[in-house]
Amino acid sequence: PETSVERLWPYLGDIDQVVVMTVNPGFGGQKYIEGCSSKIVTLSNWIKQESLEVDIEVDGGVKLDNVDKVLMKGANVIVAGSAVFAGDIEANTREFMKRMI
Repeated sequence: PETSVERLWPYLGDIDQVVVMTVNPGFGGQKYIEGCSSKIVTLSNWIKQESLEVDIEVDGGVKLDNVDKVLMKGANVIVAGSAVFAGDIEANTREFMKRMI
């Protein structure tokens, strides 16, 4: 989360996917760091501006109550660990899939 999104600019035309970490790596179940949302928006704007085909993956703290917001900011690949595996896995998966389509 502390890595500046500007560090990606020189490489954006050479990659297929970028991962925006929205928690500190290493521990499941952390809360989404809201300050990372601006990185998603910036990347999405750059990708559109340059007419690139780059996926924006968001990893960390994405749950059913914030996934819509993350998608609207420009992410199109979501990593959801504890949000899927805590409780009813099938129901959680169905709900995530509804929102991703």
